[in-house]
Amino acid sequence: MNKGKLVVIGGDAAGMSAASKVRRAQPDREIVVFERGKHTSYAACGMPYYIAGQVSDSDQLIARKPEVFREKQNIDVRILHEVIKIDTEGRRVEVKNLEDNRTFWESYEELLIATGASPIRPDFEGIESDGIFGLSTLQTGIDVFDYIEKNSPKRAVIVGGGYIGIEMAEALLDLDMKVTLFDMAPQVMTTMDKDMADLIADYMRDSGVDLYLNEKLEKFESKNGTVTSVKTDKRNEDADLVILGMGVNPNTALTDGTPIEAGVKGAIKVNKKLQTTVPGIWAAGDCSESYHLIKKEQTWIALGTVANKHGLVAGINLSDGDMEFPGVCGTAITKFKELEISRTGLSEKELEESGIKFKTATIESRTRSGYYPGSDKITVKLIAEESSGKVLGGQIVGFPGSAKRIDTIVTAITAGMTAQNIVDLDLSYAPPFSPVWDPVQTAARRLV
Repeated sequence: MNKGKLVVIGGDAAGMSAASKVRRAQPDREIVVFERGKHTSYAACGMPYYIAGQVSDSDQLIARKPEVFREKQNIDVRILHEVIKIDTEGRRVEVKNLEDNRTFWESYEELLIATGASPIRPDFEGIESDGIFGLSTLQTGIDVFDYIEKNSPKRAVIVGGGYIGIEMAEALLDLDMKVTLFDMAPQVMTTMDKDMADLIADYMRDSGVDLYLNEKLEKFESKNGTVTSVKTDKRNEDADLVILGMGVNPNTALTDGTPIEAGVKGAIKVNKKLQTTVPGIWAAGDCSESYHLIKKEQTWIALGTVANKHGLVAGINLSDGDMEFPGVCGTAITKFKELEISRTGLSEKELEESGIKFKTATIESRTRSGYYPGSDKITVKLIAEESSGKVLGGQIVGFPGSAKRIDTIVTAITAGMTAQNIVDLDLSYAPPFSPVWDPVQTAARRLV
């Protein structure tokens, strides 16, 4: 049966996945989506490749435009509309039309909050200067592209060595810029163990990135309102363009002052059905928590894969279905030039913090049979529980053909498999694809 009006706040992965699922299940239900930006259902992960020129048009990153949702799915998508307040008692939201600054109230029977996350932008001196960008929405990627087209910057500084930092370092090198990357941590990719992260750092330096670790950002210097340099506690680096890759925070300001409770790292607290602590209100995507399959507790992980799955689960439950979000392992993948990088599960540091006793194996192997053309190096790190042998985590750094092998490891974790179970898997083999013992199995053999 159709319920009353569904209002969705946020028109990207989680919000539109949920709205689309509800529409398929309930063809006549009223669905209104408010999106403060100009775009819906876009591939934010594609922005570095658009900026680098590998994607020719930003429209290629849009899965479905607002007019398609309106005309083909009868979903009332309103772009450039920002929800500024939630009245949980009155079951209504206050909305600001960003084109004419008019505000109005919209009632709802059920509400889905899918407001995503925003780049961390600390209040450093000079951070509002032109030429300093954080990447989150498609529009921010377009803004960077347009800035580069107009100003032809030659010296780029990236602050932060996580996924965005590494991907943007590649993009800006491809545009023939001098690229410097700072991080206050002793390694890039802090979601990985340092021994694996050091492989990435070495390759980045060999590829031309000036990489400085253990350096704290102090301020940005500018001239006539435009950034000219980045100052850390150890040096001053000239810059025509700055990319902030310091991580993200969940967009949850809307829930301040409401009965909607906060959870891990300030994300919206939800149960496995993605219900908040207020009946009739749901949350999905980067603004909300997830259940961690290994830690057996709530966590916060901002990834597009998770957001899309959240949206599906929320949509099923919003349309009278009954589904729980199974959980996450923190699986992620990226690359820097030819070097592929992936990880899943818990790192050594996370396991030490959790008090779980573990054992590790790190091996070097080849992506294909050593004699086959194109064979290259792959390093696999596998982590298992000391007592049971259950696989708890994995990290891979290597050349083409390496990183997607992480999917074997996350499958093993999800299924509760041991290292011996991985050794026993009947994996495929032919010289163009793998050695006779796949590198993941080779690592597993060291643990049994």
